Amino acid sequence: MSRARAFHLLTFLVATFAIVLQLVLVIQGHKVLDEAHRIDPGTRLVRFVSYLTIWSNVLVAATTLTLALGVDRDSRIWRALRLDAVVICFGGGVVHFFLLRPLLNLHGWDLVADKLLHLVVPLLALIGWLAFGPRRRASTADLVPFLVVPVFWLAYTLVRGSFVNWYPYPFLDVGEHGYGIVALYSAGVSVLMLSLAAGAVRLDRLLAGWPAP
Repeated sequence: MSRARAFHLLTFLVATFAIVLQLVLVIQGHKVLDEAHRIDPGTRLVRFVSYLTIWSNVLVAATTLTLALGVDRDSRIWRALRLDAVVICFGGGVVHFFLLRPLLNLHGWDLVADKLLHLVVPLLALIGWLAFGPRRRASTADLVPFLVVPVFWLAYTLVRGSFVNWYPYPFLDVGEHGYGIVALYSAGVSVLMLSLAAGAVRLDRLLAGWPAP
Protein backbone atom coordinates (compact mmCIF):
# COMPACT_ATOMS: atom_id res chain seq x y z
CA MET A 1 0.00 0.00 0.00
CA SER A 2 1.33 3.44 -0.91
CA ARG A 3 1.94 6.11 1.71
CA ALA A 4 -0.95 8.15 0.28
CA ARG A 5 -3.45 5.30 0.58
CA ALA A 6 -2.14 4.42 4.05
CA PHE A 7 -2.59 8.00 5.25
CA HIS A 8 -6.09 8.22 3.78
CA LEU A 9 -6.93 4.92 5.48
CA LEU A 10 -5.68 6.29 8.81
CA THR A 11 -7.82 9.39 8.35
CA PHE A 12 -10.86 7.23 7.55
CA LEU A 13 -10.33 5.09 10.66
CA VAL A 14 -9.86 8.07 12.99
CA ALA A 15 -12.88 9.92 11.55
CA THR A 16 -15.06 6.81 11.79
CA PHE A 17 -13.95 6.17 15.37
CA ALA A 18 -14.68 9.79 16.32
CA ILE A 19 -18.16 9.68 14.81
CA VAL A 20 -19.04 6.35 16.42
CA LEU A 21 -17.64 7.46 19.78
CA GLN A 22 -19.70 10.65 19.73
CA LEU A 23 -22.79 8.67 18.69
CA VAL A 24 -22.35 6.27 21.61
CA LEU A 25 -21.94 9.18 24.03
CA VAL A 26 -25.07 10.86 22.66
CA ILE A 27 -27.07 7.66 22.99
CA GLN A 28 -25.86 7.36 26.59
CA GLY A 29 -27.10 10.88 27.32
CA HIS A 30 -23.81 12.75 27.41
CA LYS A 31 -23.72 16.37 26.35
CA VAL A 32 -22.63 17.57 22.95
CA LEU A 33 -22.66 21.36 23.06
CA ASP A 34 -25.71 22.05 25.16
CA GLU A 35 -26.32 21.05 28.75
CA ALA A 36 -27.24 17.41 29.15
CA HIS A 37 -30.99 17.55 29.48
CA ARG A 38 -32.48 14.11 29.73
CA ILE A 39 -34.30 14.19 26.41
CA ASP A 40 -35.64 11.10 24.69
CA PRO A 41 -33.26 8.93 22.62
CA GLY A 42 -34.95 9.78 19.32
CA THR A 43 -34.43 13.50 19.84
CA ARG A 44 -30.82 12.92 20.86
CA LEU A 45 -30.18 11.05 17.62
CA VAL A 46 -31.81 13.76 15.51
CA ARG A 47 -29.70 16.39 17.26
CA PHE A 48 -26.59 14.29 16.70
CA VAL A 49 -27.09 14.24 12.93
CA SER A 50 -27.94 17.96 12.93
CA TYR A 51 -24.40 19.13 13.63
CA LEU A 52 -22.36 20.29 10.66
CA THR A 53 -19.35 18.81 12.43
CA ILE A 54 -20.86 15.35 12.03
CA TRP A 55 -21.70 16.00 8.38
CA SER A 56 -18.14 17.12 7.61
CA ASN A 57 -16.54 14.21 9.48
CA VAL A 58 -18.78 11.77 7.59
CA LEU A 59 -17.67 13.38 4.33
CA VAL A 60 -14.03 13.06 5.38
CA ALA A 61 -14.54 9.39 6.23
CA ALA A 62 -16.39 8.65 2.98
CA THR A 63 -13.98 10.41 0.64
CA THR A 64 -10.81 9.15 2.31
CA LEU A 65 -12.19 5.60 2.19
CA THR A 66 -12.50 5.82 -1.59
CA LEU A 67 -8.94 7.12 -1.78
CA ALA A 68 -7.65 4.44 0.59
CA LEU A 69 -9.27 1.76 -1.58
CA GLY A 70 -7.57 3.22 -4.63
CA VAL A 71 -10.85 4.19 -6.26
CA ASP A 72 -10.06 7.08 -8.61
CA ARG A 73 -13.00 9.43 -8.40
CA ASP A 74 -13.15 12.44 -10.67
CA SER A 75 -16.85 13.20 -11.13
CA ARG A 76 -18.21 16.67 -10.41
CA ILE A 77 -20.11 15.31 -7.40
CA TRP A 78 -17.06 13.55 -5.93
CA ARG A 79 -14.85 16.61 -6.41
CA ALA A 80 -17.43 18.84 -4.71
CA LEU A 81 -17.83 16.42 -1.81
CA ARG A 82 -14.05 16.09 -1.42
CA LEU A 83 -13.80 19.89 -1.33
CA ASP A 84 -16.67 19.98 1.19
CA ALA A 85 -14.95 17.38 3.34
CA VAL A 86 -11.63 19.18 3.61
CA VAL A 87 -12.84 22.78 3.71
CA ILE A 88 -15.89 22.40 5.96
CA CYS A 89 -14.08 20.11 8.38
CA PHE A 90 -11.09 22.43 8.69
CA GLY A 91 -13.20 25.62 8.60
CA GLY A 92 -15.55 24.15 11.17
CA GLY A 93 -12.57 23.42 13.39
CA VAL A 94 -11.51 27.06 13.14
CA VAL A 95 -15.04 28.30 13.98
CA HIS A 96 -15.22 25.84 16.86
CA PHE A 97 -11.88 27.00 18.25
CA PHE A 98 -12.82 30.69 18.32
CA LEU A 99 -16.59 30.68 18.93
CA LEU A 100 -17.53 27.43 20.66
CA ARG A 101 -14.55 26.06 22.56
CA PRO A 102 -14.78 28.74 25.31
CA LEU A 103 -18.38 27.61 25.98
CA LEU A 104 -17.45 24.00 26.65
CA ASN A 105 -16.57 22.26 29.88
CA LEU A 106 -15.96 18.69 28.79
CA HIS A 107 -14.17 15.85 30.54
CA GLY A 108 -13.28 12.23 29.90
CA TRP A 109 -14.60 10.66 26.72
CA ASP A 110 -16.65 13.77 25.94
CA LEU A 111 -13.40 15.72 25.70
CA VAL A 112 -11.76 12.96 23.63
CA ALA A 113 -14.65 12.93 21.13
CA ASP A 114 -14.63 16.73 20.93
CA LYS A 115 -10.89 16.89 20.22
CA LEU A 116 -11.08 14.13 17.63
CA LEU A 117 -13.99 15.69 15.73
CA HIS A 118 -12.85 19.31 15.89
CA LEU A 119 -9.06 19.09 15.95
CA VAL A 120 -7.55 15.73 14.97
CA VAL A 121 -9.77 14.85 12.00
CA PRO A 122 -9.63 18.39 10.48
CA LEU A 123 -5.83 18.36 10.74
CA LEU A 124 -5.59 14.87 9.23
CA ALA A 125 -7.93 15.90 6.40
CA LEU A 126 -5.89 19.02 5.69
CA ILE A 127 -2.51 17.27 5.89
CA GLY A 128 -3.74 14.43 3.70
CA TRP A 129 -5.04 16.83 1.09
CA LEU A 130 -1.86 18.94 1.11
CA ALA A 131 0.59 16.05 1.09
CA PHE A 132 -1.16 13.42 -1.01
CA GLY A 133 -4.00 15.08 -2.90
CA PRO A 134 -5.09 13.78 -5.29
CA ARG A 135 -4.23 16.88 -7.28
CA ARG A 136 -6.28 18.45 -10.05
CA ARG A 137 -9.50 17.48 -8.30
CA ALA A 138 -10.73 21.04 -7.72
CA SER A 139 -11.65 23.91 -10.01
CA THR A 140 -13.61 27.14 -9.82
CA ALA A 141 -16.51 25.28 -11.45
CA ASP A 142 -16.71 23.16 -8.29
CA LEU A 143 -17.40 26.14 -6.00
CA VAL A 144 -21.14 26.26 -6.72
CA PRO A 145 -21.60 22.49 -6.15
CA PHE A 146 -19.46 22.91 -3.02
CA LEU A 147 -22.06 25.31 -1.61
CA VAL A 148 -24.89 22.78 -1.88
CA VAL A 149 -23.97 20.95 1.34
CA PRO A 150 -23.44 23.97 3.66
CA VAL A 151 -26.45 25.87 2.23
CA PHE A 152 -28.70 22.82 2.55
CA TRP A 153 -27.49 22.27 6.12
CA LEU A 154 -28.11 25.91 7.06
CA ALA A 155 -31.61 25.87 5.54
CA TYR A 156 -32.41 22.61 7.35
CA THR A 157 -31.09 24.03 10.62
CA LEU A 158 -33.07 27.26 10.49
CA VAL A 159 -36.30 25.67 9.28
CA ARG A 160 -36.19 22.85 11.84
CA GLY A 161 -35.13 25.27 14.57
CA SER A 162 -38.17 27.44 13.94
CA PHE A 163 -40.38 24.45 14.75
CA VAL A 164 -38.51 22.79 17.63
CA ASN A 165 -36.74 25.86 19.08
CA TRP A 166 -33.36 24.14 19.12
CA TYR A 167 -30.24 25.02 17.16
CA PRO A 168 -27.00 23.01 17.07
CA TYR A 169 -24.79 26.07 17.58
CA PRO A 170 -25.46 29.04 19.91
CA PHE A 171 -24.71 31.70 17.27
CA LEU A 172 -27.57 30.30 15.13
CA ASP A 173 -30.16 30.56 17.91
CA VAL A 174 -32.79 32.80 16.31
CA GLY A 175 -34.83 32.90 19.51
CA GLU A 176 -31.93 34.46 21.39
CA HIS A 177 -30.30 36.63 18.73
CA GLY A 178 -33.00 37.30 16.16
CA TYR A 179 -32.80 36.67 12.42
CA GLY A 180 -30.69 39.78 11.76
CA ILE A 181 -27.79 38.76 13.98
CA VAL A 182 -28.04 35.12 12.90
CA ALA A 183 -27.93 36.25 9.27
CA LEU A 184 -24.72 38.19 9.99
CA TYR A 185 -23.12 35.20 11.70
CA SER A 186 -24.22 32.93 8.85
CA ALA A 187 -22.87 35.34 6.25
CA GLY A 188 -19.54 35.57 8.06
CA VAL A 189 -19.15 31.81 8.31
CA SER A 190 -20.26 31.40 4.69
CA VAL A 191 -17.67 33.92 3.50
CA LEU A 192 -15.02 32.06 5.50
CA MET A 193 -16.00 28.70 3.98
CA LEU A 194 -16.21 30.04 0.44
CA SER A 195 -12.88 31.84 0.82
CA LEU A 196 -11.25 28.64 2.08
CA ALA A 197 -12.75 26.71 -0.83
CA ALA A 198 -11.53 29.27 -3.37
CA GLY A 199 -8.11 29.22 -1.72
CA ALA A 200 -8.07 25.43 -1.87
CA VAL A 201 -8.83 25.51 -5.60
CA ARG A 202 -6.02 28.00 -6.15
CA LEU A 203 -3.61 26.00 -3.99
CA ASP A 204 -4.53 22.79 -5.77
CA ARG A 205 -3.40 24.33 -9.06
CA LEU A 206 -0.09 25.40 -7.51
CA LEU A 207 0.55 22.05 -5.86
CA ALA A 208 -0.27 20.20 -9.07
CA GLY A 209 3.06 21.40 -10.43
CA TRP A 210 4.99 19.83 -7.56
CA PRO A 211 6.34 16.28 -7.74
CA ALA A 212 4.13 13.74 -6.03
CA PRO A 213 5.28 12.57 -2.57
